[in-house]
Amino acid sequence: MGPRPGDGDDRSGRAQREDEWRALGRLAGSGLRGVVGITRDTHAAITTRVSRNLPETAKPVVAVERALASGVYATLAASLRRAATAAAHVAATSSSPDAPAPSQTAAGRALLPAVNGLWGDHIQGEHQPLAVRMSLRAGGQDVPVTASALAPAYPAATADLVVLVHGLGEHDESWDRGPEGAGRGYGDRLHDDLGLTSVRLRYNTGLRVSENGRLLSDLLDELVTAWPVPLASLSIVGHSMGGLVARSAAHHGHVGGSAWVPLLHAVVTLGAPHLGAPLEKSAHVAEWLLRRWPESQALSSPLRARSSGIRDLRFGALVEEHWAPEDEHLLHDPTTDVPTPEHMALYWVGSTLTQDPDHPVGHALGDGLARRPSAAGRARATDGVLLGGADHLSLLAHP
Repeated sequence: MGPRPGDGDDRSGRAQREDEWRALGRLAGSGLRGVVGITRDTHAAITTRVSRNLPETAKPVVAVERALASGVYATLAASLRRAATAAAHVAATSSSPDAPAPSQTAAGRALLPAVNGLWGDHIQGEHQPLAVRMSLRAGGQDVPVTASALAPAYPAATADLVVLVHGLGEHDESWDRGPEGAGRGYGDRLHDDLGLTSVRLRYNTGLRVSENGRLLSDLLDELVTAWPVPLASLSIVGHSMGGLVARSAAHHGHVGGSAWVPLLHAVVTLGAPHLGAPLEKSAHVAEWLLRRWPESQALSSPLRARSSGIRDLRFGALVEEHWAPEDEHLLHDPTTDVPTPEHMALYWVGSTLTQDPDHPVGHALGDGLARRPSAAGRARATDGVLLGGADHLSLLAHP
């Protein structure tokens, strides 16, 4: 795999910027071509149904219409793809030599993780310069997991470490979201109140949760070895999908006998959909329904293109065995609890949109993305708390 955006590699900044802009052009062109394809296929399906009711003498006219429409759609798709590629080329070559790559701008640092959340598996395969790779982050930059890089990045490193793992489409700076986080976020409070050091993770949320769990376990093995001071404890705080990734990493590390697991003190999940997210279940049902009729099959394409990471949120899949086959029963849940280290404490935090957590609306909607049973999960839990009057994103910076 190629270097990720923001890595310190041997390419010039200009080369990285041009690679990313070209990839953005290809991705935009692919998206525009997809929109044309949806229109074309819907048009063709409707034409097919209408033509069945036409007399035989009208069939030649239908054939001509099909040929003309096919040519128009092909020309339009090619034109849009070329336009997107040309625009990206202009952006890549017309900027000043010291202009940052898209991934290095404030907008890019927020937008690329969101795009990876939607189509991260596809981007990693076909648009690698835009693929977010798992890394530790400080000050909006990657921090290599080496002793020489960690020491200056964390000059006040302590023996007790907390890893912050963001959720779907989010990024390391998401922990600064909102007025609460703009002052003293979790990292500051953990350090000031408890003497703990926090580090932030960034990763491609469009990949399988199990793949990110395995990658996180491997990274933590490197981290405990290279940390500037001997570690006494390690904890993980995961928001939303990040809670699933944290549990998956604990499972992979436990089963694989990883060196970091004996140091694991606690995993805290914030609004994690341990039993699945209603929004992804609804998307799956909508995709299934749209595929039932020829006229709507093309409209299912955007839903069908959603990332594997999003699909894992249907039932909270943590390991490969939890992957839901697409031809299985509509909402068949293949997940089971997975073993985690017995010495590890597991805490959960959920929330409801209503001030009263026991309000019927609060029970029904939860925090807007995860309901209370899902936030608590079926796994062994040391303790949990349900907050009232807090939505899903506010859990990133809740006092």
